[in-house]
Amino acid sequence: MFIQTESTPNPATLKFLPGQVILEAGTADFPSADTADKSPLAGRVFAVEGVTGVFLGSDFVTVTKGEATEWDHIKPAILGAIMEHFQSGEPVMEGDAAAGGHAEHSGEDSEIVGQIKELLDTRVRPAVAQDGGDITFHGFERGVVYLHMQGACAGCPSSTLTLKMGIENLLRHYIPEVVEVRPVGV
Repeated sequence: MFIQTESTPNPATLKFLPGQVILEAGTADFPSADTADKSPLAGRVFAVEGVTGVFLGSDFVTVTKGEATEWDHIKPAILGAIMEHFQSGEPVMEGDAAAGGHAEHSGEDSEIVGQIKELLDTRVRPAVAQDGGDITFHGFERGVVYLHMQGACAGCPSSTLTLKMGIENLLRHYIPEVVEVRPVGV
């Protein structure tokens, strides 16, 4: 097995591409080791000292490291953990734990929210997946769209610029009711 790595706009995050399907559908975000109990793969990666986050996409694993940790010191161990997982035959996720979808929204704004989700799915999410992350809809209230940043997008120095200049402008162009876009925590 040959695993490629790619840098992301977030210097604390690397994207690992093992050349096979990771998740059939959706994404899975593990912002800390104690959230990884449903994923044997994420658990193995978190066993590497210095790993602070794991995000699983369709064909990639995004790993975030702590500030005091150097990539040169942990990258070989992460590669080993990913290889070891796929050689073990264990599932990536146990049960139906993969989700990564948008939050539900009902009420008078449901038509607008449908348009927001459609634009996110067709224009935004494919682009941020290229960078090892995901952005999902969290809520819409009084013209403000709340989005959840995951994987490489969480904590990325350019994520504010991406939100304000990219996503906010896109949504405001197509949906006049949108006045602002804001990130939300987990």
